[in-house]
Amino acid sequence: MNQTDEVALELQQIPWFQSLDPGDVRKFAEISSLRTFKAGEVFFREGDKQDFNYIVLSGRVALDMFVPHHGKVRFYTCEPGDSFGWSSVTPVVHTRTAGAVGVLDGRVIATDTVKLQALCDQDHDIGYHFMRWMTNVIASRLMNTRLQLLDMFAEPPETKADD
Repeated sequence: MNQTDEVALELQQIPWFQSLDPGDVRKFAEISSLRTFKAGEVFFREGDKQDFNYIVLSGRVALDMFVPHHGKVRFYTCEPGDSFGWSSVTPVVHTRTAGAVGVLDGRVIATDTVKLQALCDQDHDIGYHFMRWMTNVIASRLMNTRLQLLDMFAEPPETKADD
C-alpha cells in the first residue's frame, strides 16, 4: 500500500471526510502525508512560516501562544480527530499565530497548505466542504479560547471581612 492509500484510509475514519466522495478523499490524500511525532516535539512556533495543516490521528498536541504579562499560555490541547495549523489556509495570515508541541506520542496527517489552497480553488465542492469543516474548527477554538481568557482575567470574588 502506498502513502496516498494509507492517508486516504485514515481520512475515511474521520467524520468530516466520510461525507466526501472517495475520489475527493483521494485528492485530499494526494497532497497529504502521515507523520509520527514524539512528546515534546515542536511542530511549529508562533511567528514561523506556515506550510502545513494537521489532523491528529493519535496522541495529543498542545497549542500555545505568548500573552503579554503572562508568558507562554497553553490554550488548547488537540485530541484525535482535531485539526491544528488552520490559520495556514487563510489568504491573509502569513505566519503562525500560535505554537504547537506534541504532548503524547502520536501520528498526524500533514497537508501541504499551498496545494490545499490550489485544490480548494480548482474544485469548489472540496473547497466548500473543507471551509465548512474549518469554520467549525475555528468556531470551537474561539469558544475554548474565550472561556480560557474569561477564566484567566476574571477578578477573584470579593470577600467580606467578618464583623
